[in-house]
Amino acid sequence: MKDNIRQAFGQVHADPALKARTRAFVAAQTRPRLAPVRRLPQVLAAAACLLVLLAGSYWLYFFPTARISIDINPSIELAVNRFDRVIGVEGWNEDGQALAQTLDIRFDTYTEAVEAILADPQIAALLAGGGAMDITVVSPENQQSSRMLTALESCTAGHQNARCHTALPEELEGAHDLGLSCGKYRAYLELYALDPSITPEQVGSMTMREIRDLLARLESGSEAASSSTSGRGYGHHHGHGHE
Repeated sequence: MKDNIRQAFGQVHADPALKARTRAFVAAQTRPRLAPVRRLPQVLAAAACLLVLLAGSYWLYFFPTARISIDINPSIELAVNRFDRVIGVEGWNEDGQALAQTLDIRFDTYTEAVEAILADPQIAALLAGGGAMDITVVSPENQQSSRMLTALESCTAGHQNARCHTALPEELEGAHDLGLSCGKYRAYLELYALDPSITPEQVGSMTMREIRDLLARLESGSEAASSSTSGRGYGHHHGHGHE
């Protein structure tokens, strides 16, 4: 029996055809395992390109190309990307910070965001009560800036006390250096030209209605510039309802 088994295995090992088939089978089984190793550089290169593409897309979407400063008494600022989407909301005074926390406008279009702010119960009450609102588009002088201004003028067409303006990025930098929103910074410069004793802190705590009224008085000369900011309690109206 043992001799028969040994003879059978001897024939197997001596069969050239079986050896050839065995080598072919082993090669076939080995080839797929080696292929990924050879493709590894290409796979890594493709992954790197994908990461670069994703990073570039993220940067394009979350890089602000314009800002919208909205001032009434809450002062807030919207960061807008090149696709006209709001990617950031920041309050620039106590009331503005409180309002920013209640707004759900991130990733809305800027027109949708402004309409939501105009419809906010506190803002709507202020406007209905005679409150003044300034909306400033901050962007380089380009097509986006002029297009946004036109769109925002349409959004505020039903509000007589709302005014829209444009400003350049360097004005925004000057405003932030003084701790002001861009709208109140522009108002501060106007007031300062008429009354150099006024301070950014005073303007920052005033409502836009107070600012406009003070400008009107100073421009008409009905109040002496030297006494315009003394003893009149400017800048003490922090609440939403004080207009």
